[in-house]
Amino acid sequence: MKLARYGLPGMEKPALVDSEGNLRDLSDYAADISSDLLSEQRLREIAALDIGKLPVVNDPEVRYAPPVATIGKIICIGLNYTDHAREVGLPLPSEPTIFMKGCRPTGANDLVRLPRNSAKGDWEVELGIIIGKAGIYISSEDALKHVAGFCVVNDLSERSYQMDRGGQWTKGKSFPGFAPVGPWLVTKDEVPNVGSLPIWLEVNGHRYQDGNTSNLVFGVREIVSYVSNFYALEPGDLIATGTPAGVGLGQKPPVFLKPGDEVTLGIEGLGAQRQEIAPWNS
Repeated sequence: MKLARYGLPGMEKPALVDSEGNLRDLSDYAADISSDLLSEQRLREIAALDIGKLPVVNDPEVRYAPPVATIGKIICIGLNYTDHAREVGLPLPSEPTIFMKGCRPTGANDLVRLPRNSAKGDWEVELGIIIGKAGIYISSEDALKHVAGFCVVNDLSERSYQMDRGGQWTKGKSFPGFAPVGPWLVTKDEVPNVGSLPIWLEVNGHRYQDGNTSNLVFGVREIVSYVSNFYALEPGDLIATGTPAGVGLGQKPPVFLKPGDEVTLGIEGLGAQRQEIAPWNS
């Protein structure tokens, strides 16, 4: 099942995507897709609806909002693809490298503004895990019981903040708009092969990232279990699992985002995103 939210900011409505790709409104059954809708029981109730009777959203310009209204913590895993660690010249971590994004999630195709005097804006397509059941000290065997589903995330960065200004990575990851999420939440029952999904990103039509989740250093079960040793996971929390090779910083010479660029990205079965890059003062 693919769950989505659509509409202008502050006016979003819940929906799901049917087998033919049509967006179907869920407003008669739920006020929104919030954290209380992510339990296995509530998801089963939605899946049992007669989808053909739900109203079709006939709007070719529809805005896809973040697929969960109440995304909580955004926890990120760094250096989690073998090829990405190699391209930036760093050894594979012995344990998952954790950092946070301090910005709110935005829609999959929302405009992205770079910070003032941006020098090193960068992209990172990532598999996102959306938590559906609270937990702490979760075993790897039980990890998927706590997962509602998966989504596409663009972990945008300002590398000059991240690497040239001291401190930790979070300040380079947290500028407003640096967390496009969606377009959908795909429930875990529809993603049995989450460890073998093509994942890609293009800038202005040039494919920079062309990877596969089979190259994850730490897989979904390991990540959820590991993170739960340090955080009490709650429904609606989002874990971004790392990016494959092909980031701008890793190009020779490096390539960074500039106003007017178009970024497109996606993961097989989880949908695609498109963002126009704009300056902060436009």
